Amino acid sequence: MHVHRLEKIFLGLGIATLVAFFAILVALQIGEGFTPPSHIQTIDPTKVSSTPPFDHPGLVRRADGSYEAYYVGQVFSWQPASLAVPRGAKVTFYVTSTDVVHGFLVEHTDVNLEVMPGWVSSGTHIFSKPGDYLIVCDQYCGEGHASMFAHILVK
Repeated sequence: MHVHRLEKIFLGLGIATLVAFFAILVALQIGEGFTPPSHIQTIDPTKVSSTPPFDHPGLVRRADGSYEAYYVGQVFSWQPASLAVPRGAKVTFYVTSTDVVHGFLVEHTDVNLEVMPGWVSSGTHIFSKPGDYLIVCDQYCGEGHASMFAHILVK
């Protein structure tokens, strides 16, 4: 079988590009010290309803005045459906799922988490402006996806 000279050149360029991309990824991994997260929390998705603190999802105030919000996602709702926090509150969200992958997005904040069964995702935000903050699922999770939302009221 005869391969045309230009085809050999294009194949060579394609292979060289793939090798270069792989070499750059390896160099960044080693040189920059990129590593997977090491302190990831896990949870048995079949036992979320009996595993503290997710057995009673909601808001917990800490001694330093900050808050922890525990959320459970399952098609097609977030538990709790609403929370109220004071303006200026620092809230750390801990979110898990019992069934499928969900997205936990608190609108107008920097909290945007991928929520997977078996894992606990977390993110923190300081609510400096009062208002009603909508929480939506931003990963398609089925027919009722559009109705999967909750609220945080900041007073």
